[in-house]
Amino acid sequence: MSIYRTAVNKPVTTALVFIAFAIFGIFSFMKTSIAQFPDFDANVILVMSSYPGASAADIETNLTKVLENGLNGVSDLKDMTSKSKENISIITLEFNYGVDIEEATNNVRDKLDMISSTLPDQASTPVIFKFSADDMPILILSATADESLPGLDKILDDKVTTPLSRVKGVGTVSVSGAPTREIQVYCDPNKMQAYGLSIAAVSNIISAENRNIPSGSIDIGSETFSLRIQKEFKDPSELLNIVLAYRNGNAVYLRDVATVNDGEQEKEQQAVTNGKRSAQIVIQKQTGANTVDVINGVFEEMKSIEPTLPSDIHIETVIDSSSNIINSINSLKETIIITFLVVMLVVYVFLGRWRATFIIILSIPISLMASLVYLFATGNTLNIISMSALSIAIGMVVDDSIVALENITTHIERGEKPKEAAVHGTEEVGISIMASTLTMLCVFLPLTLVTGMSGIMFRQLGWIVSIIMIVSTCGALCLVPMLCSRMLRAGRKKNKLHDILFTPIDKGLNAISEGYAKVINWAVRNRKTVIFGAFGIFLAVVLLLGPALKTEYFPHADQGRLTVSLELNAGTSQEVTGEFARKFYDRVRSEVPEIQICSYTFGQADSDNSFASMQTNGSNIISMNINLGSMENRKRSASEIADIIRADIKEYPEIHKGTVSEGMGGMGGAASVAVEIYGYDFQTTDQIANELRDKMLSNPAFAQVTLSRDQYTPEYQVDFDRVKLAANGLNSTSAAAAVSAAMSGTVGSYYREDGEEYDIRVRYSPGFRTSVSDIENIIIYNGAGNGIRIKDLGTVIETEVPPTIERKNRQRMITVTGIIDGSHAMSDGVTAASQIIKDTDIPSELDVVIAGDYEDQKDMFADLITLMVLIIILVYMVMASQFESFMSPFVIMFSVPFAFVGVILGLWLTNTALGVMAMIGILILIGIVVKNGIVLIDYLILLRERGMGILDAAVAAARSRLRPILMTTLTTVLGMIPMAIGTGEGSEMWKSLGITVAWGLSISTVVTLILIPTIYCVFATRQEKNKQKKLAKKAAALKA
Repeated sequence: MSIYRTAVNKPVTTALVFIAFAIFGIFSFMKTSIAQFPDFDANVILVMSSYPGASAADIETNLTKVLENGLNGVSDLKDMTSKSKENISIITLEFNYGVDIEEATNNVRDKLDMISSTLPDQASTPVIFKFSADDMPILILSATADESLPGLDKILDDKVTTPLSRVKGVGTVSVSGAPTREIQVYCDPNKMQAYGLSIAAVSNIISAENRNIPSGSIDIGSETFSLRIQKEFKDPSELLNIVLAYRNGNAVYLRDVATVNDGEQEKEQQAVTNGKRSAQIVIQKQTGANTVDVINGVFEEMKSIEPTLPSDIHIETVIDSSSNIINSINSLKETIIITFLVVMLVVYVFLGRWRATFIIILSIPISLMASLVYLFATGNTLNIISMSALSIAIGMVVDDSIVALENITTHIERGEKPKEAAVHGTEEVGISIMASTLTMLCVFLPLTLVTGMSGIMFRQLGWIVSIIMIVSTCGALCLVPMLCSRMLRAGRKKNKLHDILFTPIDKGLNAISEGYAKVINWAVRNRKTVIFGAFGIFLAVVLLLGPALKTEYFPHADQGRLTVSLELNAGTSQEVTGEFARKFYDRVRSEVPEIQICSYTFGQADSDNSFASMQTNGSNIISMNINLGSMENRKRSASEIADIIRADIKEYPEIHKGTVSEGMGGMGGAASVAVEIYGYDFQTTDQIANELRDKMLSNPAFAQVTLSRDQYTPEYQVDFDRVKLAANGLNSTSAAAAVSAAMSGTVGSYYREDGEEYDIRVRYSPGFRTSVSDIENIIIYNGAGNGIRIKDLGTVIETEVPPTIERKNRQRMITVTGIIDGSHAMSDGVTAASQIIKDTDIPSELDVVIAGDYEDQKDMFADLITLMVLIIILVYMVMASQFESFMSPFVIMFSVPFAFVGVILGLWLTNTALGVMAMIGILILIGIVVKNGIVLIDYLILLRERGMGILDAAVAAARSRLRPILMTTLTTVLGMIPMAIGTGEGSEMWKSLGITVAWGLSISTVVTLILIPTIYCVFATRQEKNKQKKLAKKAAALKA
């Protein structure tokens, strides 16, 4: 018994099987998390090692090069970059995507073990860190306060960071920018000299006085009592009454030589939100955790935290990564719903029966829900790629059901009973349906086998569409015949409304059919004109418009956030930086009213702040996070606003380097072109880099251009005379300690209050730390108690610290990075950069290459082009097996190049760049366009088998198959139009895919309907002539 008859005879079982699919799908949909892109495994490993006291050049020679030579042989290594700076070496190992990072980490560890004995004795053991996109902050909150500001750090630590750290999926919660309390003892060096006191002596005395000391126990009578000396300070003012020494019989108190200030640290990173002092709360997720789920959990926890905070503390959201993800997915959901409605309308218009429309449309949700089971079972997410796959599939899943239902309807109209018609009708087209599905699987299943970045991005798409096509085919072969046997009857039920709606539609379709028959009749009799004309159009479009196409990596999306980094001239004090930050913020705020919230930080961050330590920070660096809100609520795009800020940056000469980045980095941000200059000599590479930067800045393709190499940092060095030190009973270490104590201070004790500890820092008063003479007048005490000034022991020299030394693949390098202007594609930037490099006189010892996004784009395009060739071969093989002929599938394959014509025309007319998403559209097209050719040629061969001539069969087949071809094409094309014209948030990501499929399929269908029958006639006629010649030769041979 056939599967079709079983399905028809057992309607309850058949229905329940597909209902089970739907139920599992709904459950999976409710349980599946959402994300912007498929999950990426970490592919970067950092190796860090320190070498105290070594300069950047020493670090490079003695540490970095040794590590690089050892690590260069690690398998699957893509690139190795390093930074050598004072005291530290950082090596970044980037592996190919898809590599098992745990195995790679073990390989790196083994290599480090092998070379550990060759490292300098004073160098620390190299530490390994894995780094991925999961280490980027997913949520940045800002806390502002009035009266509670001095204690904000402690309040946030106790009441916010601790409970948030316990939220499922939260990795690290860091607070930066809040005032940090410190008890500062400011000493007057002149008064201290009068009493013969040093900073170290004062710090030691404070430490000795600030103690609670357990002193054993004592038995008194029948009881035992513990003894304790309780002399810890209960108030900072008690410090003033400490006795430091006795001079001439009088006590010298701390108040006689110093003041005590209970306030915040002198130099610390400060945060400002909307012009008000604040603290930033930065939240990072655990590896593998879902961004949206984690942020939802944080906000849920914040509801219970906020009532416990003082009334003057307000917490706002600066950056919320989930909002853009949710908005993008919602936009895609809307697109899917619109696509579903459009497809339903097209099917109803062509069929004119609501029962038939219902049967066909039912296959869409069932197939889509079945694919969601795969996402849930494999732990994947609903993201832009998987949702795009669902949208793509909607127009295709109905094709098989339409073919089955049309044939069943034909049998019913002939007078067969519905049950028999359902079985016989499905049997006739069953093989054809399975073959067309197999063709589609040849397109999508290879996507699941791709490795690297392409595989990570598009494996889901391959699996989802493949599952959808398999389930829809099962539906067409089982569910559709079962429902047709129950719901369809001969003849249409007509009424006035039906006649009003469908009479003009039928007349229109008949008129199109008649006109098309005439065109085909002319085309097959004027084959040379049609074929040469078609290929003339193909060559004209490919040769004239093809080279004019622009290319990109991923589309540029408006994510509603900007990151601004301003680096002032090296050596700028924190006070000056703070004042400039306020001035710049006021200007930006006045020019960009779209800003919803702006938070910035400046100053050197604490070393124990995990997030801040990953960033470039210092007394001269300002980092701004700007939230612009959803693009749907703004007239200006994020790119336009970024250009305004970039223009502002150019007006301030005190800004050494300023960058404006869109989004939070990664895909969807502004494209960039990185020009890497390799060479050993700093001066030569700096000169070429500056020349290239200036030329790129003058080119309209670039919005901003920056250099990777830092400035030389000014510093003062105290050069001690060893002879003078020895003569005074001192050495370099003790002298350096005295300078450090005077300038930076020493922390010898802590003030404890409410379970918290605060530093008690002793150093010179600020007024004695402002000039070179202040350094020269620092007094150092030797073992005999004699005080000697620095100027009597050495000299203070002004010098500069060399910048960080960058290397890539074991060569010194400097990178010139250009951000592509919003009105230009990445290919424009690459072309401009290539021409600039060509026009620049570059010394022979330097190598200059273009990298960055362009390098990633080249790799992915190469993968996808290889995949395209494989898909074309597989599709041809499947069709050759179906037709048992090499000629028929060869004819059908002519629809593929004309799909490319449609793609080129569509991208050119809409001024859209050819990117990765458009390339995926082209791959999908290969499978879709040949389906129309299969339907046409299959029926043409059938008519020839029934005895019709080649030309008559071609005309009759073309006319007969016009309606189903138009119907399946319109369902797919109109299903793609909502994607192609999408205006919602995140729509930029899938727009090019919609344009590619819609235009490619439209043009290819027009060509298929005319060119494919014509080319078939050429080959079939030649075959017939060859056949006749062979028969004539045989006949002649027999006669002879």
